[in-house]
Amino acid sequence: MPIVPPTHSVERSLRRAGAKVVVGLDEVGRGAWAGPVTVGAAVTGLRRAPEGLTDSKLLTELRRRALAPVLADWVTAYAFGHASPQECDELGMTAALRLAAVRALEALPVEPDAIILDGKHDYLGGPWRVRTVIKGDQSCICVSAASVLAKVHRDGLMAELGGTCPEYGFADNAGYPSPVHRAALEEFGPTDHHRLSWAYLDALPKWRHLKRGRDVVGAAEGSADEQLTLGF
Repeated sequence: MPIVPPTHSVERSLRRAGAKVVVGLDEVGRGAWAGPVTVGAAVTGLRRAPEGLTDSKLLTELRRRALAPVLADWVTAYAFGHASPQECDELGMTAALRLAAVRALEALPVEPDAIILDGKHDYLGGPWRVRTVIKGDQSCICVSAASVLAKVHRDGLMAELGGTCPEYGFADNAGYPSPVHRAALEEFGPTDHHRLSWAYLDALPKWRHLKRGRDVVGAAEGSADEQLTLGF
């Protein structure tokens, strides 16, 4: 089935309602066992998108890496925000996503009038004007751009981390579960880069004592996150 390219449809509707600067937001790393959760922010205006732009998950790694520098030159502005593994543990995923998104928005050189957020849940909230779009990373150009830029950026960060602990294969798995990652965890345990409130520790008797608890809200969020750990 051919991939339907994203459009400016939602952005145009927000502009008709008075928004001059529309920012697309997308996250990456939500279901990872290690590394930060990252939110990318992109402002694209209404120009024609580069050929092949779509949700980063629908692109090969080679295509993403080729497209990212093209997008970096093409977008009006872009930025990234991160929440560390420790912040994911302490805050729960919803609050960690909001923290990363706020950091991305604050890093932009422009002030957004409206935000298009991928998904159905508005984890950002006020004071921003937010429009959630299910599969926005496939249908909205600015969100697709944020998706690709954030994925390539975080993959690069994880590859750098992998240089300090090569046994875990971060350069290949970006902190998500993989046979290499699982085997390293079983033998060596979690590193400072791992999230210690995730359920993977329950399956590691040798290291289970390191698991961090959460409050009621955080625990509920963790359960949902862990169901997404294979979604990369």
